[in-house]
Amino acid sequence: MARELRLYERPTLDRPVMIGAFRGWNDGGQAATLATGYLARLWEAHKFADIDPELFVDFQATRPQVSLDEGRTRKIEWPETAFFRARIPGVDRDAVLLIGVEPNYRWRTFAEIVADLARDLGVELVVTLGALLADVPHTRPAPVTGAATDPKLVDELGLQLSRYEGPTGIVGVLLDACRRTGIPSVSLWAAVPHYVSLAPSPLAARALCVRLSSVLGIEIDTGELAEAETSYVEQVSQAVASDSETSAYVEELEQRADSLDWLEESGGLPSGEAIAQEIARFLRERETNGGGQTGPGSAD
Repeated sequence: MARELRLYERPTLDRPVMIGAFRGWNDGGQAATLATGYLARLWEAHKFADIDPELFVDFQATRPQVSLDEGRTRKIEWPETAFFRARIPGVDRDAVLLIGVEPNYRWRTFAEIVADLARDLGVELVVTLGALLADVPHTRPAPVTGAATDPKLVDELGLQLSRYEGPTGIVGVLLDACRRTGIPSVSLWAAVPHYVSLAPSPLAARALCVRLSSVLGIEIDTGELAEAETSYVEQVSQAVASDSETSAYVEELEQRADSLDWLEESGGLPSGEAIAQEIARFLRERETNGGGQTGPGSAD
């Protein structure tokens, strides 16, 4: 066991699944960590291990926090990557919840520590949650993409075969470490409106939980997230309404989202080439009308 892994107890788990999320590049609108933290509270999870941040985190980029204990004693809280165990309600299965911060250094070592722990605990499936900023409206359900590199998992769970090429975060590195360790892994990504990127998104967090419940074949009570989602939509709508340019932009996103929903329901979803051409046309129009900006300013 790596010395950077601090194991406080060694839990005995039934058919465990590991669900992980990381703050930072992989966590638009904090949706992924919000969803995982919600599950930890909902399932009454207990911390059993963490990873010493000393070798992995740049404390100038992710600074420790100082707090007062009982109003007098100062204590430092360091950026944490922690593991929690929980029983999934309604099924004979346990969950290992991983909530952390994307490391700044030694990604391969970090990912190997997580993958090795998953293997030692008998984890049968690793599911990473992520969220990205995209041209989607806050007034519609957040789209969620599920991908895997294993064709068998793609067929069994109704996912997509991952064909992404480009920059990756710790999620991509962790999934590669799981593949080399022989642990099946899945990646779920929710789209978050880029014009309200700074506010936590219960909309995307709930969408991730709903898709996760489908992948695992379990029931997840998202009632509390649904209530937060209603408040979120109302507050963002009020902010958007105060700016005519942003309001018009959101209306166009709504029309496009509704058109895609209708096409999907009717079986007439356009090809990838057609969508790419449409996006290119849209970007050209925005460049002509908006001076080449990638979108309106943040509404929050």
